[in-house]
Amino acid sequence: MTLPDGYEAKYTALLGAEAPAFLATFEMPVHHGYRVNPLRPAAALEVTGAPIPWSQWGHFGKVQGHGIDHVAGYVYSQEPSAQFVATALAPAPGDTVLDLCAAPGGKTTHLASFMQNRGVLIANEINPGRAKVLASNVERFGLQNTVVTNHDPQTLAKALPAAFDRILVDAPCSGEGMFRKDPAAMTYWQPDYPATCATRQREILTQADVMLRPGGTLVYSTCTFAPEEDEQIAAWAEQTLGWELVAIAKTGGIADGRPDWADGNAHLTRTARLWPQLLAGEGHFVAKFKKPAGDAPRASQLAVPRLSPDQRASFQAFCRQSLTTTFVDRLLWARRDQLFALPAGTPDVSGLKVIRAGLHLGTFKKGRFEASHSLATALTPADFQQTVAVSAAEYASYCHGETLARPALEGKRTVLLTLDDKSFAVGKLVNGTIKNAYPKGLRF
Repeated sequence: MTLPDGYEAKYTALLGAEAPAFLATFEMPVHHGYRVNPLRPAAALEVTGAPIPWSQWGHFGKVQGHGIDHVAGYVYSQEPSAQFVATALAPAPGDTVLDLCAAPGGKTTHLASFMQNRGVLIANEINPGRAKVLASNVERFGLQNTVVTNHDPQTLAKALPAAFDRILVDAPCSGEGMFRKDPAAMTYWQPDYPATCATRQREILTQADVMLRPGGTLVYSTCTFAPEEDEQIAAWAEQTLGWELVAIAKTGGIADGRPDWADGNAHLTRTARLWPQLLAGEGHFVAKFKKPAGDAPRASQLAVPRLSPDQRASFQAFCRQSLTTTFVDRLLWARRDQLFALPAGTPDVSGLKVIRAGLHLGTFKKGRFEASHSLATALTPADFQQTVAVSAAEYASYCHGETLARPALEGKRTVLLTLDDKSFAVGKLVNGTIKNAYPKGLRF
């Protein structure tokens, strides 16, 4: 691999005797990993690959993109080192959490694994296209407590001051740690690029400070080796924002940060560096901060208007016909013709661009309610009145857009489809035929 001009000289000077081992990793194979979804029944999944030491649900290995385990949200493909980031924040069920730079969703779904669909998780992405990818991954993982928004940090901070117990800032960076995984990242790099990225990172953290409650916890991470974006940003946050660095438990070859690459503050050893010459993963940096305790007004909670009589009647008829569960403990939010179920305690996001608001229940049609694909990945077979097991051939056919024949089944209702006891889609049963409801954008 041909590294950018100036890159090898920079890290030879920084690393000294460690440089040859570091530079040699750019000629070595990339490591792959995935996480098991703890929101799914563990007994249904055959886990392969050695455990990743720093990730509770992580394993080394690849997943099949169109395989049932991935399509049904039982596993999520994520690079091994990246799995340390959410582990460092480890939110608890019931927390209100923000993933500020969230696309494509690996760290969002990992945070949600800790939260167990309790509390509120807001996943924000500034890029509209990437925000849609984020929402799709949130759906496949079966998350019910996650709101996906599409804003810059400054706009979000104005709307949600002091709203969050925990914040993750996986900051846009120079991407040096991903060079061997994504060689295209090298085309952006030049000697001044890390300093340019650091300016943007300070701006993002300044807005994150507005949204973090006093006494709250923030994790900052990058996928770069650059001290300008790593230790130097951590030192700046302590000095300028008044946050305190918190020690991160390290295992499996994860190293301390380097105080000598910033202001010499010994606290910087509390940060973590993931070096490819020391562990089976790409490059990452992680710092964990605690904001000083104090008083701040609680953020306003979302108040949703009541459903219209027609909307309520339509949705209740659907539940009676097809489900065994109700959503009496949720906020039901009708946005135009779409219906969502949000957890109580959701911050007021009514003035924001919301791509996905909790669990997408479905769409109001003329005289009826049509179920969302999200119900297949978020609910369990016990939540449906009718579950239909399919063969591998029928699975492939349905995911391609075909109907299924079940002559023995009568009536009209929404049914849940499963393969190997893993639910992957809903269908519309109409007197022996299951009409296809698999989203066109997901078909293969």
